Amino acid sequence: MFGPFERMVAGRYLRARKGERFVSIIAIFSLVGIALGVATLIVVTSVMSGFQAELVTRILGLNGHITIDAYAGRKLDDYQPLVTRIRAIPQVASATPVLDGQALLSTQAGGARGGLVRGISLDDLRALHPISDHIVAGSLTNFTGDDAIVVGVGLATTYRLRIGDPLTVISPEGAATAFGTIPRVRAYKVVAVFDAGLNDYNTGVVFLPLPAAQVFFQKPAAVTGIEIRLHDPDQVDAVGRELTPLLQGRPVYARDWRHANDTIIGVLQVQKDTMFIVLGMIVLVAAFNVVSSLIMLVKDKRADIAVLRTLGAGSFSVMRIFLMCGAFVGVTGTLIGTLIGVVFCHNIVAIQHFVEHITGGRVFDASVFMLTELPNTIDWADVAEVVALGLILSLLATLYPSWRAARTDPVEALRHE
Repeated sequence: MFGPFERMVAGRYLRARKGERFVSIIAIFSLVGIALGVATLIVVTSVMSGFQAELVTRILGLNGHITIDAYAGRKLDDYQPLVTRIRAIPQVASATPVLDGQALLSTQAGGARGGLVRGISLDDLRALHPISDHIVAGSLTNFTGDDAIVVGVGLATTYRLRIGDPLTVISPEGAATAFGTIPRVRAYKVVAVFDAGLNDYNTGVVFLPLPAAQVFFQKPAAVTGIEIRLHDPDQVDAVGRELTPLLQGRPVYARDWRHANDTIIGVLQVQKDTMFIVLGMIVLVAAFNVVSSLIMLVKDKRADIAVLRTLGAGSFSVMRIFLMCGAFVGVTGTLIGTLIGVVFCHNIVAIQHFVEHITGGRVFDASVFMLTELPNTIDWADVAEVVALGLILSLLATLYPSWRAARTDPVEALRHE
């Protein structure tokens, strides 16, 4: 498409000589602008995609793919036969009976906050790898008896809880007396501290042995729900159809991970699309710089264009010369920006820690964004979209100046020379 003559002339125009440095400097700024725009867009879209993927992965790891919950105020009695039948379904990896209850968590230091108290057996807690594989203090070996409790690292840090410290659990559902309802109060000993990687879990969820939770919440031999994890999360519809006859006549309802987290996933997708549009404007502005630099180059080379036309170069040949000049700026800027963006994404956690060390502040607030650190994953589909956007805008920016160059009249251009 581009002959050696056109490549030679385009290369000559891209190498500034004395008296031509102003146009070259503008082209360099255009290249830098495209590179920065593409790099910024890759970093932002990759971080947003990482947020979405990490949240879904960690939430699914903690909550399961299908959750069977008892209706409000009800309980699920005789649950073991149901759990056995659910585990017999080929697509099911595990089925965990749990007893959940809201309570007030109070410490000896005087701190208190609301939280979710979850009763679970020791074997099931060990099988919950996002918890059992991330024990930062203590051991699950002591998660037995009627006074053991496992807390998150966020709760332990906030209230300075250490292994062996008491944590008081207060439930508003107490015994009714002539003076009103008296809350149930029980102190438990912290035996382990976990880091689930999600701020909400680290600060608001604690675990009790299932028998102890059944005693505290006065639900003997009962649970409030069953969490089901599948080998493939996309098989929830098929498993749901097999669960329907098993749940007939029971005071329960089932929901899968898609409906339980659709609000979070939807918000993240909207934010990602919005940021792509907004930051795409940076690439568009840089493309306008390519237009202005090429127009100035065409104006500066009017005499050269006239000579080339006089020597026999066709209008399309002149157009291809300036297309190459603009495409070089756009393609080079896009490639450099892609390289910068990918390298930045691979090292984003280290960069985050470095900035926090230098400034003494927090770049990433885990209490707002749920995750404890920035995700460093790269979505190559998003990278491909950004590269395509940069290339298309850069190439479109070269069309009008190149067309103007091809329309240059040699007679008019040389009249005043």
